[in-house]
Amino acid sequence: MRITSSAVSLNVTDPTVSAEFLKRHYGFTEDMSADGFVSLSRPDAGFNVIFLRTGLATFKPESAKGHADGLLLAFVVDDIDAEYERIKSEGVEITTPIETEEWGERYFQTADPNGVVIQLVQWMTEPAAKLSTSHPTRQNDQPSRSYPQAGNQSCTD
Repeated sequence: MRITSSAVSLNVTDPTVSAEFLKRHYGFTEDMSADGFVSLSRPDAGFNVIFLRTGLATFKPESAKGHADGLLLAFVVDDIDAEYERIKSEGVEITTPIETEEWGERYFQTADPNGVVIQLVQWMTEPAAKLSTSHPTRQNDQPSRSYPQAGNQSCTD
């Protein structure tokens, strides 16, 4: 098998609103669109983002018709602090302010008008100091995600 491109498809109530959010605040461009469908890309993203209107008849199986709950789009950047200030200055609501995890991930999160979580991440060269287990950083004090550094092709959840 030879994979020629990759995309993530997200089911949302209003694909146009989500697409405009990514275009305005995250520099994506529209490749194509139709009723209930918008495909976006960035040359440096590594995959396309496709927004589909929830409930389209083309979804098979029927279980695929639901909203894009429980996921997030994560993009690794070079300067998390500069991106945080840029996004904030554009009036985007920050849903999770900058946090640094003990495994070296520094990130913040926003959400588009349909509730799709968008996370910008910068990997630090040195992991943050080990956090005390009496002060967990997230539920159950377990790392919830891992994203590859530039050049690393593996990714685990």
